[in-house]
Amino acid sequence: MTPDEDPTAEFLDAVRADETPWRTDRPAGEQAPERAERPERWGRTRAAGRAAAHAAPYLQAAALMAWLASGAFDDGSGTGDQGQ
Repeated sequence: MTPDEDPTAEFLDAVRADETPWRTDRPAGEQAPERAERPERWGRTRAAGRAAAHAAPYLQAAALMAWLASGAFDDGSGTGDQGQ
């Protein structure tokens, strides 16, 4: 092996897939034609999903605060604490 040979580079060249046509047929940044012609059918669903994703941390914090508050106000007189 000579110092200029890189067996890793040769291996990667051998196993690397060729450029796919859908990546080379149109310039970068240009929108795909089937996407531009297709109307958006899931707009409301996606908007609701985004809203839920944005609200999730607040809902988790509210659930944690409710759980902590329920423990703070527990006076120990529940039926599970009687030992019967």
